[in-house]
Amino acid sequence: MQVLVVEDDTRIAEALTEALQRFGHAVDWVGSGTEALKAALCTEFVLLDLGLPDLDGQEVCRRIREKSTVPIIAVTARAQELDRVLLFQAGADDYLVKPYSMRELLARMDAVARRVHASAPARAHSGAGGAGELYVFGPLSVDMRTRQVQMDGRPVHLTRREFDLLAALLVDAGAVHGREDLINEVWDSNWHGSTRTLDVHIGSLRSKLGGREWIHSVRGVGFRLALPV
Repeated sequence: MQVLVVEDDTRIAEALTEALQRFGHAVDWVGSGTEALKAALCTEFVLLDLGLPDLDGQEVCRRIREKSTVPIIAVTARAQELDRVLLFQAGADDYLVKPYSMRELLARMDAVARRVHASAPARAHSGAGGAGELYVFGPLSVDMRTRQVQMDGRPVHLTRREFDLLAALLVDAGAVHGREDLINEVWDSNWHGSTRTLDVHIGSLRSKLGGREWIHSVRGVGFRLALPV
């Protein structure tokens, strides 16, 4: 697994990198929040220290989560309950207080990875030569070839635009899709209509899927598909 270590203490970072590599992980190391925000988009797991020199780790976690569903474990010396609460609210998947054992860290990484993979949309090729794809995301299933959608085994009837919008969100479920990106993909780059059209289709799609909790709004950015809690 590709792991990003975000740690400004060189001694700690080198020891953690060496230990992770011994257990078969590929490791990248950055020492600042700014570097972490760039590198997190190209990794499979993030181990995040909170005491960074430029940005607080909680803010780094929040910004990463706005753009990615990559698993994040906060590894820090902060042990207060408030710190843990704020980290979870910012989108961290788990929290480990220093000092810790490598065995516990690896166990927590495995547990988080299992949870994340269990909630990701499963994709299966179908049709001759794998011409079509079936996506299964919790109770939602979408057949890209036949453009059929089911929720708990019951058909969901979508318009062409609604289906295209759902497909755009589903292929990278959990990630935040920008408003302009969705308009360019579902309509086209030459679309000159009102951006309210996107909001109307999102509202209709939420209703047909069974509730607004299926599609989360990220203020100032766009939307993401998520399993209702």
